[in-house]
Amino acid sequence: MTKTRIAIVGLGMAVTPHAKGLMDLGDTVEVVHAFSPSAERRRAFGEKFPFPLCDNLQTILDDRSVEAVAVFSPANTHRDIGLACAAAGKHVLMEKPIDITTARATELVEGCRKAGVRLGIVLQHRFRPAGLKLRALLEEGELGRIVGCSTIIRLWRPQSYYNEPGRGSFARDGGGVLISQGIHTLDLMLSLAGGIGEVTGFATTTPVHQMETEDMVCAAVRFRNGAFGTIDATTAAYPGFLEEIVLTCERGTAALRGTELLVQFHDGRTVAIEPDRSAGGTGADPMAFPHDYHRAVMADFVEAIRNGREPKVTGEEALKVHHLIDALIETGRTGTPVKVAQ
Repeated sequence: MTKTRIAIVGLGMAVTPHAKGLMDLGDTVEVVHAFSPSAERRRAFGEKFPFPLCDNLQTILDDRSVEAVAVFSPANTHRDIGLACAAAGKHVLMEKPIDITTARATELVEGCRKAGVRLGIVLQHRFRPAGLKLRALLEEGELGRIVGCSTIIRLWRPQSYYNEPGRGSFARDGGGVLISQGIHTLDLMLSLAGGIGEVTGFATTTPVHQMETEDMVCAAVRFRNGAFGTIDATTAAYPGFLEEIVLTCERGTAALRGTELLVQFHDGRTVAIEPDRSAGGTGADPMAFPHDYHRAVMADFVEAIRNGREPKVTGEEALKVHHLIDALIETGRTGTPVKVAQ
């Protein structure tokens, strides 16, 4: 089988689990370039991974053998890099978020669609077995209609995390706890419970952190299917706790906690999946997790290219969580209910 030739753009903190996943997929994938504008980052990356290093993005764009580019650079570079790759006919796998604003994100999604290339977004929580099992139960109608959904994201990041230049700013990251950390769990919630129509809540920067953007958000939400819910997200909860999604349904209640699932039906039946080792990154070390589900994202993306199908998390899918985050920030700013754009 001919290997899919991929280039990596961005060799900072986010690249490690992806690079490990690419090594695992060596039978089907060949990394032909690994680019960073920083000589120091290229050197550090080259000491850990056996991929050819590259000091110029144009080298990747001009290489006709490169089928896809995996982008792990800062969020405020995503649109421009992604559009350049699309214009060169390369499929794009983009680390979350799509970009720092929904407008910029939409430009990238539409640009990739117009160019006829696949765009996949790294939202790896969707690939966890517990979430996949719960989604199957919901799609099969086992739990009946969802009437309530509570989502809790109580993480910890020390001040040293936010002391890195640009981190926790609108200009580089696009926001705080919602777009940088909570986006994974919020995306999983939307994929399970459906779209949210309206939010009412609060957003703030607590005295725990000195940063530009929000580190705590609390909101009440109304889903488009009529269900009620709550969202509680923070990076000020020491020492960091596993994220939770609890669905209250007509025939039972389902609780996702990290990679663990417990479903309890009214008739006494239960469905359970034990937690695996992949739950982590909730505390001071944001990279304290194995690369299992990053590998799953990459494998799905490569398979999508090979089979001419869409990846499981497309740009259009990921825009849904961007619209929700916009509404949560707006209600926090104004203190009034905000409709979520579709």
